[in-house]
Amino acid sequence: MGVQKTIKALSDPIRREILELLKAGRLPAGEISNHFPVSGAAISKHLSILREADLIRDTREGKYIYYELNTSVLEEVMLWISGLKGEKHD
Repeated sequence: MGVQKTIKALSDPIRREILELLKAGRLPAGEISNHFPVSGAAISKHLSILREADLIRDTREGKYIYYELNTSVLEEVMLWISGLKGEKHD
């Protein structure tokens, strides 16, 4: 796990909100962009950072790119953070 990339990706409120949106299921980039008062280019950069941190995956279908959570990486991050708190796992 690239902890530095993950922490950087999670440090921005827009990127955290994108992850919240993707909890409900995969979305195309345009629909993600519609939720924010920033340019499409800015959302594209945020999506790129999340993808580089492996927190999301993208799939091209025709002219659309759909994004979805990469839950396995999110689970690793949560385990790592809870380990810092001293919580025990089975």
